[in-house]
Amino acid sequence: MQVFDQVRDMQLQSLSWRAAGWRIALVPTMGNLHEGHLDLVREAARRADRVVVSVFVNPLQFDDAADFQRYPRTLNDDLAQLSKLNVAAVFAPGEQAMYPEGRETVTRVEVPQLTGELEGARRPGHFTGVATVVTKLFQVVLPEVALFGEKDYQQLLVVRKLVADLNLPLEIVGWPTRREADGLAMSSRNRLLGADERQRAPRLYAILQWVAEQVRSGQTHFTQLEAGAWEQLIAAGFEPEYITVRSAVDLRAAVVGEPLVVLGAARLGEVRLIDNLRI
Repeated sequence: MQVFDQVRDMQLQSLSWRAAGWRIALVPTMGNLHEGHLDLVREAARRADRVVVSVFVNPLQFDDAADFQRYPRTLNDDLAQLSKLNVAAVFAPGEQAMYPEGRETVTRVEVPQLTGELEGARRPGHFTGVATVVTKLFQVVLPEVALFGEKDYQQLLVVRKLVADLNLPLEIVGWPTRREADGLAMSSRNRLLGADERQRAPRLYAILQWVAEQVRSGQTHFTQLEAGAWEQLIAAGFEPEYITVRSAVDLRAAVVGEPLVVLGAARLGEVRLIDNLRI
């Protein structure tokens, strides 16, 4: 397993692989890897000849400087885990490598549709930061396929639209959320939960399941369902930010009979949790 921290070195390796006819898969991460990330890596190995995992805590997608500073950085542990899998290379650049002239003046990529509400409303500039870094990673690694977890469902749709709109020649694969035994979606932020918060955290997924069950049983008053779920989150000790039923295709207003997804975001103390469940 090779480790690159410079853009040109990674590009040259990818160009060499492509010249040899190898199919490249990219798994973009911000590190602090867990089994959800490793699931993506394993699936990438089934879909390509060479797997590249990127590890970069992208400052452009943080609207809170304190959140950026406390985001867990565990590169040595990440490399140890990846070395046991079928990973050809890890691209782990520093900020200087990714934004050599500074992040303030870097060219940005925007996806106007899909980014104005939910996560986009709560985290101004977040999706511009995501779209920008993902586009840069695609140009560095030159993959034919890239894999993203469905836990960040809105992000997955944004990346798919970015690729379609810019005619990028690669496939975007969404992979199901990996969960702890009690239902909590695996996340790098989970380690920041206190003991009491960790006990309560699975209630977010349980409440999403309740909404889904109501919809499947014929309840189509989505506003009432969302209000009921909001009250349950508060009763469980969360500070809810949103919980909503939307189109699973493009997050527009829910329509009975179409594929749906229920999405939620809430805080437990200093930790912000997001999750979703397709109906």
